[in-house]
Amino acid sequence: MRHFNNLGYYIREGFFSIFTHGLMSFAAVCMIICCLLIMGSFSLVAVNLDEMLGRYEAENEFLAYIDDSYDQDQARALEEQIRAVPNVADATFVTDAEAMAEYAAKQEETELFQSLPDGVLRDRYRIHVSDLSKLEETVAAVEAIPGVTKTSSAPEIAEGFTVIRNIASGVAMILVAILLLISLFIITNTIKIATFNRRDEIAIMKMCGATNAFVRWPFVFEGMILGLVGSLLSYFFQWGIYDLIKRAVDNSDTMQLITVLPFELLSMRVLGVFLITGFIIGVGGSLMAIRKFLQV
Repeated sequence: MRHFNNLGYYIREGFFSIFTHGLMSFAAVCMIICCLLIMGSFSLVAVNLDEMLGRYEAENEFLAYIDDSYDQDQARALEEQIRAVPNVADATFVTDAEAMAEYAAKQEETELFQSLPDGVLRDRYRIHVSDLSKLEETVAAVEAIPGVTKTSSAPEIAEGFTVIRNIASGVAMILVAILLLISLFIITNTIKIATFNRRDEIAIMKMCGATNAFVRWPFVFEGMILGLVGSLLSYFFQWGIYDLIKRAVDNSDTMQLITVLPFELLSMRVLGVFLITGFIIGVGGSLMAIRKFLQV
């Protein structure tokens, strides 16, 4: 209850300390901005890479060819069984005529295919899977369905996508964790330098009977304010940098395969992560910095 009554004092002292030690406060905020921008940039690259790989995974499909002895009604009747196979996300029936039209459309000389009779190609199902890493077992399960004569898939491509996604996710997590620790270390030392200049003030307060909590809380609020201010500034800087990169990619003729998500789709998540990280860095850095000077 006593701490609650002193809340106004702690906040006032926190703000007063920030403006009194303006240069060190400015340095702390700048370090928070730099650290969060680096972490945010790596994280956004990882998110966009994961989204892009996911889109290519969704486009990856395999074909299940239907027995020639099945008419179209019998072939269509297999859809329910195919969709019931675990890991099958979608199955689209393609008639032999539709398959011929699609194939001919991809060729330069379509006249060669106009004279071919219907039924040259088989009816088939175009199948998408939910988890690309389970492609081979899904293909085997579809092949086991009566009426499916064979399948056409590219498991090596699916495995490549899976490996790339796992590596990208792992590297991003490791980098973000390392950068977070580095950020905490830098901010702790930055605040420690600011605290060192006030060691006499802290010693006098301790000798006058001030408790550790009474001395510590203004520094905690100071670190929290610095962390939150740095987080908000980092958020707006990140937004501007991200939009510049997105416009450059969208307007480039050589980066058509690369897609960048609109920042609006990620903005709330980025803001939340920045605020939480800034809070942890600011408060944690203050607590670790002042611990040494409380031993008077």
